[in-house]
Amino acid sequence: MLIGMVQTMVEQSGDPNGFDAARWLAGWLASPVPALAGATPSSYMDTIEGQRLVAELLARTQSGVYA
Repeated sequence: MLIGMVQTMVEQSGDPNGFDAARWLAGWLASPVPALAGATPSSYMDTIEGQRLVAELLARTQSGVYA
């Protein structure tokens, strides 16, 4: 689900040639995110609610809304 979301975002925003959505997502999930008080998105993936939160955060980054 998230990989497809990232791939779609890139396709809508620019040239997806050579972009590896799975690789980018893996890095993003493992990196601390200010919008999560410095926690990593992966630390939220063990619950449905956390997965929803991470997906919403990812969607907000596409629109430029971070808070």
